Amino acid sequence: MENTQVDTKIAPYQEKAGEEYMNDAQIEHFRQILENWRAQLRAEVDRTVHHMQDEAANFPDPNDRATQEEEFTLELRTRDRERKLIKKIDESLVDLDKGDYGFCESCGTEIGIRRLEARPTATLCIDCKTLDEIREKNRI
Repeated sequence: MENTQVDTKIAPYQEKAGEEYMNDAQIEHFRQILENWRAQLRAEVDRTVHHMQDEAANFPDPNDRATQEEEFTLELRTRDRERKLIKKIDESLVDLDKGDYGFCESCGTEIGIRRLEARPTATLCIDCKTLDEIREKNRI
């Protein structure tokens, strides 16, 4: 499951009647969200590295050692998911620069501001995502 917690200090974008989709203000809004989110995730990675270096101990008791190894394994699994999310964020920032951000990579329609607020790395409109999930469910 993808962690979609984004910096809550950035207020949701307030659309104005008749404004063009993915105008400069919207692009800047989503760039700010994506860059802040990426910075938060990178800070977590750094904290994990320092924590593991500081906490790494050679416990003589096998139970203590196993507990620490399990804790480190869980942290590394979480960081791996976050590393993949950072890659998606980077791809979204490239799409912003190319002018492709906010448009469905499958059908080309607008993904929508509210959907992007909820999932800033979304690459499919809700209809294509729903179809994608139905296809995936039928493969299993």
